[in-house]
Amino acid sequence: MKIALDPHMLRKGPLLELPALVAELGFEYIELSPRDDFIPFFKHPRVDDGTVRQFRKALDAAGVKISSVLPLFRWSGPDEDERQAAVRYWKRAIQITADLGVDSMISEFNGRPEDPSRSEGQFWRSIEELLPVFERESIRLTLEPHPDDFIEEGYEAINMIRGINHPLVSYLYCAPHTFHHGNDAPGLIKHAGDLLTNVHLADTFDHTASSGLRYIINPPGSTARIHQHLDIGQGEVDFDALFGALRDNNFDGTLTSCVFAWEDRARESSVFMRRKIDEYLSTWK
Repeated sequence: MKIALDPHMLRKGPLLELPALVAELGFEYIELSPRDDFIPFFKHPRVDDGTVRQFRKALDAAGVKISSVLPLFRWSGPDEDERQAAVRYWKRAIQITADLGVDSMISEFNGRPEDPSRSEGQFWRSIEELLPVFERESIRLTLEPHPDDFIEEGYEAINMIRGINHPLVSYLYCAPHTFHHGNDAPGLIKHAGDLLTNVHLADTFDHTASSGLRYIINPPGSTARIHQHLDIGQGEVDFDALFGALRDNNFDGTLTSCVFAWEDRARESSVFMRRKIDEYLSTWK
């Protein structure tokens, strides 16, 4: 099993210093999420081949590896020009991942929930064009449903991935999205079975609680989605049930600390999360 850190809260530091910092925080793996100087959100990658080589050397020097590269592109959006651009961005991101010696990428379904049919059609156009590139580079693609994607619910996402029907495509369960996915981590984990290869770990509050008044968003009827990425224990996710289901499912993939809420105490949060993950895993013995 790999235990990784999503270094989003550390993204403002120099890229080449990141591996040593992650090692100092107690992690051997990085899940490399978007950075403005590497692969930004929804834009073409900004890194050149020379920096990729330097980063790989920094990783080796620190004794740290990249578990997955996580880009986010609008590859399922209803705008065709934007979709084609996203596919171009994907191809460069896949090449960067291969040059880093990494065999795993993670992303979201993207698209628009108010236009799911169009978004699904766009998704299939993109995935059919990109799967040969993943195959050529022997890189696995793990997908997660996300609030405000054209697929938000967990069971639907798993069934969609089954429909892709490709050995390189798998499923990610994201704990801080629990209450957008149907609040059924054990059921989703069981339903996914061997398709589950990655889990994002962070806590959140149940936005549906108190008759939907846990959070009040104005104007009434807003379609905005809300959740947090908190330290374990700061929200309402049932991590006992989640880790129990992972144990019962013989999970042996990647667990990623994925906290975004505490940039003012990013180091302390990361160390805490590593310790909590180890505590839960120790109960498996």
